Amino acid sequence: MTWANLMLNTTLSPLIPLYHTLSSLPIAPKRARDKLVLFSSSSSLPSFSVSAVSTKEDTAHVITQDTFDFKAYMLHKANTVNQALDAAIALRDPEKIHQAMRYSLLAGGKRVRPLLCIAACELVGGAEETAIPAACAVEMIHTMSLIHDDLPCMDNDDLRRGKPTNHKVFGEDVAVLAGDALLAFAFEHVAVATKGVAAARVVRAVGELAKSIGGEGLVAGQVVDIDSEGVSNVGLERLEFIHLHKTAALLEAAVVLGAIMGGGTEEEVEKLRKFARSIGLLFQVVDDILDVTKSSEELGKTAGKDLVADKVTYPKLLGIHESKEFADKLIEDAKEQLAGFDPLKAAPLFALTNYIAYRQN
Repeated sequence: MTWANLMLNTTLSPLIPLYHTLSSLPIAPKRARDKLVLFSSSSSLPSFSVSAVSTKEDTAHVITQDTFDFKAYMLHKANTVNQALDAAIALRDPEKIHQAMRYSLLAGGKRVRPLLCIAACELVGGAEETAIPAACAVEMIHTMSLIHDDLPCMDNDDLRRGKPTNHKVFGEDVAVLAGDALLAFAFEHVAVATKGVAAARVVRAVGELAKSIGGEGLVAGQVVDIDSEGVSNVGLERLEFIHLHKTAALLEAAVVLGAIMGGGTEEEVEKLRKFARSIGLLFQVVDDILDVTKSSEELGKTAGKDLVADKVTYPKLLGIHESKEFADKLIEDAKEQLAGFDPLKAAPLFALTNYIAYRQN
C-alpha cells in the first residue's frame, strides 16, 4: 500500500480539542509527489487508519498492518504528564504563588512539548519514566513563556486556553512572579527528580534547556519580535530567526532532552534535533495561519492579535497559499529525519508531526 493509497482512503472528520477527540493521523513519510493539503476550506482534518511504513528505492512497503492508535497514545501520555505536573507543584505556603503557578500550568493545553520529549526518549530506547521530569520541566517553561507573553507590557492578552490570563486573575505582579517561579523550578525538577540517568547526561540536558530559552533561544526571538512590530521592511530571513528562536527552540529542546535522557547516540540526538527544528517552525507557520483564519472561540485565545499589533507573520509576507506550501515542505523535511529509525518506535513522532500540522487551535 503506497502513501497515495492511504490518501485515497481518507475520510473527513472535524478536529476538536485534544481531550474531546483525536483522530488517527498518517505516520507514513510524505512523498514529494503526494501533496498533503493543509486547512481545507471546510476546516476539516483527514482521519486515517495508520500503518507503519519504511521506504526503500522510492517505494513504500507496509511492514505491519497493526494500527497505531494515536488517540489512545495522546490521551494516555497527556494524562501521565498532567498527573506528574499536578504532583510536582502542590499547594503549599505561600499559597497565592502556588495557586497562580498551578492555575496556568494545569489549565489544559495540548501538551505537545512533553509528549515530544517522551516520544523521543522511547524512540532511542529509553523508558517513559526516565523522560517525565524533563518533559514536565519543558512544559513549566512553556507555561512561564505564556504567562509573560500575555502581560500588558508584552502581547496584552486577556484570554488563554479559553480562560482569563494569569494576570487577569492574580494581578500583574503575581503573574510575573509565577512565571519566574515556574522557570526556576523547572531546572530544579530536572536535576532532582530524574532517576536512572548518568549525571553527565542530566548536566547536558540542563545546558540544552537553558540555551533554548535564554539570549540564544526564546528570549532572543522574543526581543527581535518586539523590535519588528510596525516595521515595514521585515524580510523572510528575520521572520525565520524570530520563530526558530521564539517557538522552535523550546520544541527542539523537548525532543533533544528526550533523546539525551533515553541514552541516544550523538547521531540520533542530532537527527532528532533537525526533526524538531522543522516541526518547531511548522508549529509557528500553522499558528500564523490559524490566527487569521479562526475565531477566538475556536482558538481559545484572542484571534487576529498579530494583525492588530502589526506583527510580521508568514501569511503577511507570503500569503496564505504559500504559507501552506511552506508548511508542507516542513512536514516533509521533518519526516525525512525519522527515516532511519525503527518505524514502529517512530510512529508517535510521525503522528505528532501531523497533529501539529493539522491542529485547529
